[in-house]
Amino acid sequence: MKGTTIFFLFILLITTGCKRQNQTTDDLITVDITKNSFPKKELVLQDFMDVEYIPLETNDDFVNQGFVQAVGEKFIIVANYRKDGDIFVYDRTGRAIRKINRQGQGGEEYISFTSITLDEENNEMFLNDHWARKIKVYDLEGNFKRSFKQKQEGNTQFYGQIFNYDKENLICYDECNDDIPFLLVSKQNGSITKEIKTPFKEKKLFIQLLRHEGGTRAAGPGEYSRVTPFKGNWILLEPSSDTIYTLMPDYSLRPFIVRTPPVHTMNPESFLTLKLVSDRYYFMESIKNVYDFSKEEGFPRTYLVYDTQEKDFFRYIIYNGDYSYKKEFYMSMLTPINSKGELWATLNAFELCRDYEKGKLKGKLKEVAATLEEDDNRVIMLVKHKK
Repeated sequence: MKGTTIFFLFILLITTGCKRQNQTTDDLITVDITKNSFPKKELVLQDFMDVEYIPLETNDDFVNQGFVQAVGEKFIIVANYRKDGDIFVYDRTGRAIRKINRQGQGGEEYISFTSITLDEENNEMFLNDHWARKIKVYDLEGNFKRSFKQKQEGNTQFYGQIFNYDKENLICYDECNDDIPFLLVSKQNGSITKEIKTPFKEKKLFIQLLRHEGGTRAAGPGEYSRVTPFKGNWILLEPSSDTIYTLMPDYSLRPFIVRTPPVHTMNPESFLTLKLVSDRYYFMESIKNVYDFSKEEGFPRTYLVYDTQEKDFFRYIIYNGDYSYKKEFYMSMLTPINSKGELWATLNAFELCRDYEKGKLKGKLKEVAATLEEDDNRVIMLVKHKK
């Protein structure tokens, strides 16, 4: 399916709803995604990742839904899920600094945005204005700096995922590109600095469609990361490819994980996605590309983890060690948030207050919950690689 159709389907879904310099061939992992039976492991998140809790200050001007856009060394950027244009700037401790809203139809305004990428070194944030098909650039006071179009593929352009790559470039996943989906893009004018081709036989669309007299309905598997920062390098996942690659500093691609059978031989396809990569564990999902529109359910998945010490695959259950009982934690809650490889989730203040009163919390989470009111903003749970 060509770029124009892919772009509009992507918009439909939006509106509806480590340096591994010493890697050898022995490190290459092969995943049989047709297998769904593995021994089970019980894991505690804090045993292999560091966890930080950041309560977001609540006041009359700073009430929000806790949609985290960026976490840097100095600042945190938060928005609302309802796409009202509000941008909340906090410091790294969660103290409210300012609220920005430049939503509108003018040349220096954004119609809407799907993501914000933070560049603290240049005091800038890059808004992915998907309706205008542009990147809008503002400073952290909300002043407009510049804008540029996204790369064109036919009549379309859309970057589905954007990270701060280095001082001059962003790294982007081009949702509409049938050939070269990963790009390094100039922060100044949007020009393509480097095209990164991850080999695949044919483009496969990870989406299901239902055409009817009134139009077309579309369903997708939910959020998953195509670009995953890991210890100074970047893991690149193109669903149409049988190999997940590590992008090295010299722009070479090093195979990281290989899936079998090949995706183009399957009907329906099963795709492999990554949820979290740590020093020891690689968490993945195998997702079958099927959906029942009458029942509004589908995309069945198998959850698995690869243990680099035991060199084997397992089913898993993860607990949050800051609860006094076995509180299950779901990998689907986590989203990569910056080039350091940190991931975020949020916790409801009223639930934390309830658990605190019942004595169900401990450690850092208990300390944070003791400061909360039930109607406070959500608490950011920042998951980081162990130092």
